[in-house]
Amino acid sequence: MTIEYEWRGDFDDDALDALHAEGFGHPATATDWRARLHRYSLGWVCAREDGALIGFVNVAWDGGRHAFVLDAVVAPHRRSHGVGTALIATAADRARAAHCAWLHVDFEEHLRPFYFAACGFEPTTAGLIAL
Repeated sequence: MTIEYEWRGDFDDDALDALHAEGFGHPATATDWRARLHRYSLGWVCAREDGALIGFVNVAWDGGRHAFVLDAVVAPHRRSHGVGTALIATAADRARAAHCAWLHVDFEEHLRPFYFAACGFEPTTAGLIAL
């Protein structure tokens, strides 16, 4: 089984919505992903296995030096196989190529080993206001 990773890859809104719903455990929302990504993102990475979308990460940005990892998701049957790490590595490479100086991420506590140990993020002091 070969997994292919594509920066700014084409995708079907329904397939991405289904992957997102499965990965985050909520119902599909019929999100217009294409419009959202083209408006707010530096890019995104799609992971495909035999043509099926099995992973995705969005790289939003401020239009300058800061990029942000959002919506990183891997299909449950492909987790712990390096797909998520490869998605983040591709996102980091492409953000670097776009002259970003920083790639930010925030996450739930159970993902700490993934982002810090597997992906190489460093802990920082940050703040958040719940809206």
